Amino acid sequence: MKSTITTALTILLSVQAFAQTTDSATFFYQKGMEEKNAKRYLAASKNFDKAVMFNPKYTAAYIDNGYANLEMRKTDAAIANFTKANELEPENNAAIKELMNLYFSYRQYAKAVSFAQKCKDCPGAEKIIALSYFQQEDYGNAEKALLAVLKKNPDDAEVNYTLGRNYLEMEQMGKAMPYYEKAVHLDTTKNIWLHELGSLYYNANDYKKAVVYFNKAAANGFPQSNDFNENLGFSYLYAGEFEKGEKILLELVARKPGSKDILRDMAQAYYDQKQYDKSLEFCQKLMEMDMKDAQALYQAGLCFVKKGQKERGQAMCDKAIELDPSLNKLKHQQSMLGAGL
Repeated sequence: MKSTITTALTILLSVQAFAQTTDSATFFYQKGMEEKNAKRYLAASKNFDKAVMFNPKYTAAYIDNGYANLEMRKTDAAIANFTKANELEPENNAAIKELMNLYFSYRQYAKAVSFAQKCKDCPGAEKIIALSYFQQEDYGNAEKALLAVLKKNPDDAEVNYTLGRNYLEMEQMGKAMPYYEKAVHLDTTKNIWLHELGSLYYNANDYKKAVVYFNKAAANGFPQSNDFNENLGFSYLYAGEFEKGEKILLELVARKPGSKDILRDMAQAYYDQKQYDKSLEFCQKLMEMDMKDAQALYQAGLCFVKKGQKERGQAMCDKAIELDPSLNKLKHQQSMLGAGL
C-alpha cells in the first residue's frame, strides 16, 4: 500500500513538473513573439532560447528564433534554428524554405537543391534548382531547368542571363545571344551583363553592337580599365568610327610608353578597314621606335601593294623577310589570299 502511494505521488509530481515546464516554454515563446512583433529581435531571440530550454521539441520557437536571427543578419544562428526545426518536423515547409534560401546564399548549392526538391511548391524553388545546377557546372541539367523556369516566367532577367551564360559554357554562342539581349533589356542596370554582351559581339566581329554595349556598361559604372578602353577603341575602329577609336587608343599608348602592341594592332586594324595611309602612319610610328621592326616594315609593304605601288611594296616585304625569316609564311598566306606578293 505504501509503494502504491509513493508511485502515485511520483506520477503526480512528474505531471506537475511537465505542466510547469510546458507553461514556462509557452510563456517565453509568447514573450518572444511580443518582442519580435515589436521588432526587438535580440530580446525576442533570448526569449525563444529560453522557450526551447524548457521544451527542446518546441518547433515553433526554433522557427521564430530563426526569423528573428534573419532580421539581425545572424545567418549562422538562423541556419542552426531552422535545422533543428527541420530535424523535429522534416515536412515543415517553413523550415525547408528558409534552409533552401540560406544554403543558396551561402553558395552551398548541393544543399540548396536538396531542400528545394523537398519544397517544390515554395516560391522560387525551381529557380534555385536551375541556378544551382549552373553554379555546379551541370550545364545539361541547368539548361533544362532554366528553360522550364522561363516557360513560366519569361521576363525573369536573372534566369535569361544565366541561360545565356549556360549556352556560352556549352559553346553555343548563337543560342546565348538572344538570352543576353533579353536580360539586358529587362534589367538595364547590370553593367557586368552589358560588358559581357559587348564582349560577345566583339568576338563575333559585330563591332557596332559591341560599341553600343560597351558604352552602356560604362554608363552604368563598369570600370573603364585599360583593357576595357582598348576593346572599346578597337570596336570603334572596326565599326568605322576612326576618330573616336584612335583618340581612345592613343590615350592608352600615352599611358604605356614604349609599348608597341596597340600601335601594331592599330596599323592592322586600319589595313583591314582599307585605310592604307592611316595604316602606314602607324607603321611609321613603330619604325621610328625601332628601324629594324620587321613586322612594321612588312605591314607597310602590304599597304603600298594595296595602294598600287606593287614593286615598292614587294621590296619592303622582301627586306622585312631578310630581317625576320619567319615572316616568309605571311608572304605565302598573303599570296594565297590574293595580295599579289
